[in-house]
Parts: sequence; C-alpha cells; structure tokens
Amino acid sequence: MAKAASIPKPQGRSRIGNGKDLLPGVNGRSATMRRYREIYAQLVRDMGGDPSEAKSIIAKRSATLAIWCEEVEATMANGGDIDIGEFTTATNALRRLLADIGLERRARDITPTLDAYLRNAGAPA
Repeated sequence: MAKAASIPKPQGRSRIGNGKDLLPGVNGRSATMRRYREIYAQLVRDMGGDPSEAKSIIAKRSATLAIWCEEVEATMANGGDIDIGEFTTATNALRRLLADIGLERRARDITPTLDAYLRNAGAPA
C-alpha cells in the first residue's frame, strides 16, 4: 500500500506554495506582472475564493494566455501584423482552460462552521 503524501509545513514550502510569489524570480512591479496578478486574482474570485491546487494552476496558465492575447491584440490595434493561426490557437486553448475551471462566477461559501455558530450563539445580540 502506498504511503499518502503529506502537506509540508509552511516553513518547508516554496514561496509560491506559501502564496508569497505567483511566479519564481519575477519582478512583481512590472506592468505585465501587475496585469497577471489582476487576472489571476479575478479568476480566483470567480471560482469562489479558494481554488484547489489544480484549478489554481489552470488559472495561472489562463492568466498567461490572456496577457499574451492582449499583447497580440495591441500589436494588431497599432497596425502591426499578427499570426492569426497562432492567435486562434492561443484563444482556443484559453477558452478550454477557462471552461475547465468554470466560466460562471461562484459565490464564496460564507456559511458559518458549527464552531463559529456555537461561539456566536452565546454572544449577546
């Protein structure tokens, strides 16, 4: 029987695993990284605020493709040439990734836990 994988303690996790960094070794002040954080944060909010690791990975890849598509669209809007096949491939991949995490917004679960309910039950109103 295989041993179950354990989740490392916070001090044993990477900066990405702890949520301090989204990408390794990237200057977080660049315009591209600020846009990346915006898109990723909105995708996480749309998923209800607490995605699984798999959905978080898909959201990161979605943010990357969304930024790439925006940059290509800006090139086109400024009169530049774009590779429509490459753009179409990227937008189709983005659509599939977004479909995997869900295109609809999900409400964040704010239902109190039993412990929170019992703690507040004795509090004066």
